[in-house]
Amino acid sequence: MKMPILGLGTWQGTNEEVEIAVDAALAAGYRHIDTASSYGNEEGIGRVLKKWFDSGKLKREDVFIVTKNTNELRSKHYISGD
Repeated sequence: MKMPILGLGTWQGTNEEVEIAVDAALAAGYRHIDTASSYGNEEGIGRVLKKWFDSGKLKREDVFIVTKNTNELRSKHYISGD
């Protein structure tokens, strides 16, 4: 599977706003969601993805979640070597 060039950006969206946007994007066929820990809306994205995964409409291996980490999250405490 190739990663789609176009994806849904979630910057500046609240959890509630991105839940609506991500749900609509997945329904429209989007399979690339862009986010970052600093956006503060990853919980909303996660709720929608869980709904889609639990319903069987989408498999985890069919969607690309692209994220960025802040410098604070680059310490050894947050990085797994597994």
